Amino acid sequence: MEQDNAILFLENQLCFPLYAASRLTIQQYTPYLNELDLTYPQYLVFLALWEHNELNVNALGEKLHLASNTLTPLLKRMEEKGWLSRKRATNDERVVNVTLTNKGQTLKYEALKIPLKLLTKLQNPTISEEELKQFQQTLWKLISILSNQ
Repeated sequence: MEQDNAILFLENQLCFPLYAASRLTIQQYTPYLNELDLTYPQYLVFLALWEHNELNVNALGEKLHLASNTLTPLLKRMEEKGWLSRKRATNDERVVNVTLTNKGQTLKYEALKIPLKLLTKLQNPTISEEELKQFQQTLWKLISILSNQ
């Protein structure tokens, strides 16, 4: 009977180590993001916009795996801080395009330091940089599988 219950042990769940690792990783980002007055979700929006310059809200939501009812208030707060602007497309009023302001673009130069700081913080004899890269690739595969279901 105990053997049957083992499937429910925390250590046998896929979800728990992903959840815990995600939470703890975001915790590591927090001091660096606080220096820039950013939350982690705001940082993700910036990463997408620094890469693509302009995205509509739907495309941004797809990239970040966020629903529009989660993304819209986040974008509104970022717009209030002067980091981005939202404008309805002239050819289709249902489409809202998001672009960075000069203030939002300028923040990029300070944020460039964050990935290296985090990688340095994660360096440990028990896990190599190559293992971290492999893990990242595996996570992208998992995201792809889960997104297509």
